[in-house]
Amino acid sequence: MSAETTKKKKASVLVIDDRGNMLKMMRNLLEPRFEVFTSGSGEEGLRMFRRAPTDLVVTDVRMPHVSGMDVLRAVKKQSPDAEVVLMTAYGEVEQAVGALKCGAYDYVLKPFDPDEMVVTLERALERKSLRERTAILQQEVEGRFAFPNIIGESEPMERVFGLARKASASDATVLLMGESGTGKELVARAIHYSGPRSDNRFVAINCAAMPKELIESELFGHVKGAFSGATRDKPGLFEEADGGTLLLDEITELALEMQAKINRALQEKEVRRVGDTVNRPVDVRIIASTNRDIRRALEEGSFREDLFFRINVFPILLPPLRERRGDKALLARHFLREFAGEDAGHYIIEPRAMEKLLSYSWPGNVRELRNAIERAVILCEDDRRLSDDLFSLGGPGEQPPQRSQAPLELPYREAMQRMTAQCQREYLLGVLRECGGNVTRAAQYAGIERESFHRLMRKCNITSEDIKGETGGE
Repeated sequence: MSAETTKKKKASVLVIDDRGNMLKMMRNLLEPRFEVFTSGSGEEGLRMFRRAPTDLVVTDVRMPHVSGMDVLRAVKKQSPDAEVVLMTAYGEVEQAVGALKCGAYDYVLKPFDPDEMVVTLERALERKSLRERTAILQQEVEGRFAFPNIIGESEPMERVFGLARKASASDATVLLMGESGTGKELVARAIHYSGPRSDNRFVAINCAAMPKELIESELFGHVKGAFSGATRDKPGLFEEADGGTLLLDEITELALEMQAKINRALQEKEVRRVGDTVNRPVDVRIIASTNRDIRRALEEGSFREDLFFRINVFPILLPPLRERRGDKALLARHFLREFAGEDAGHYIIEPRAMEKLLSYSWPGNVRELRNAIERAVILCEDDRRLSDDLFSLGGPGEQPPQRSQAPLELPYREAMQRMTAQCQREYLLGVLRECGGNVTRAAQYAGIERESFHRLMRKCNITSEDIKGETGGE
């Protein structure tokens, strides 16, 4: 291939002016950097642009019959990505400024400095290139997180896809439920990038991973001086996701106080930064997710009913991998291609290994399967055959037992996760005795609302007689 064919193609510019000397000067000025086309009238210039659109258009404002403003509107209508620069006299500045609102990149006052014109056009070209690259990246992101890229052909997943596609076409709040590792964030991203908000940001936060003392600032932002270390104003994730989507991952792990603030933000569609005195409007589509039994959390009093009803507009339950017949093999081969790269075609999952993968229950779901394939590819020898001995599978139940904490050492939520239903009554009685029979203090000790504690007492048939003889009371 010759040096001539590998040379980078010049950007094209169309110069429109009714004065021949201006066209000649512009051609001499721009030809070293651009492919230049010229026209002596607005009518002819537009005909040329319709036949072969250029990257840039430079047009005089004042021309007979078809003015520079007419050229601007016609060019933008045909090719919105083309950049237009106006040449104008001092007395036409107000009109040129108005042209900026109609989509012109900039204007240059006549007589202009030649270097100024070149710099203006180069900057216009940079903006055009940046916009094109952004559009390409946006298409790549949308393609990466589109529904076809979520692996699954089983009936349970087809139901999920059907619901998620309907959700993506709306602006409704979505609640994704399912065990850890079932792909809730992947589905959330697909809903966002397939919907009307795809041009704006998708922002995600894991509510369980954020310290309680930082979660409010992270979500709502803060103003300078709001607390130690707040050296400047900082917008929160609600503001960052304005116009887009905010994923509240593991929302059931939020403290009740924080749940109340989020519920208010969703209701009022506005947020208040920590330490601020004014509210800021936000337009955010909410997708919430949880790997807990949210109705049990409601029953236990660890999740607010008002927030549940606020987010439970469009619920979608993601099935565990053990219920997705036929998807295990698909996923295994998909992850093999991911980790083996270009050599994936030379790898083989031996029949006994595949049988092992298909018969295993995968308590860690898709995430656990992905990790298993990655480990097997790393351990595989030069023959590139994934044998069954490369897959060391086992759930938490197969690990050596560990000493568990006594129930009263735990907050209510953790205690209920570790205790059987038969032990629930014993826990409540223990907390009541610890608090001298005072239900208000007992509810605070357990980390739940007082009314919820009363409801649990009734459910477990706990009466004042059960704690008779204890001091204190309500």
